[in-house]
Amino acid sequence: MKIGLWELIVVFVVALLVIGPDKLPRYAQMLGKALREFRNATQDMTKELKENVVEPLEKAQEPLREAMEPLEEMDREIRSSVSDVDRSFKDLGKMKKKPVTENKGDKEAAPADKESAAAVSEDTSEADELQLTEPVTEAAVSEQL
Repeated sequence: MKIGLWELIVVFVVALLVIGPDKLPRYAQMLGKALREFRNATQDMTKELKENVVEPLEKAQEPLREAMEPLEEMDREIRSSVSDVDRSFKDLGKMKKKPVTENKGDKEAAPADKESAAAVSEDTSEADELQLTEPVTEAAVSEQL
């Protein structure tokens, strides 16, 4: 909490009225001395805590940090390998299918008009989907026949 100028003026006027102008300098001097002692005590406590708690903990952490370095390096290598494999799988999904080459001697492979070519491409895409999603078994073949 911050005390502004007006708050200080109010405190000073109240102290002047309550304590009186004769005793105010002596009480201000005692207040300053008490604040100085409080600051010194907190500095001493902070110094002792740092020496007795913080520094030993930091010294105890050093061997642990050194032991963790190889593990962290291995973790980075594994993560990079996994990301490379992940990228490879994503690239496989992006690869385009090669177009079916037409044999000039095979009339069934080369449809005469665009409509039949679209029908053939739809049939092949359905067949590709079936091959990717369902394993072919003897029962499935016999059902289709």
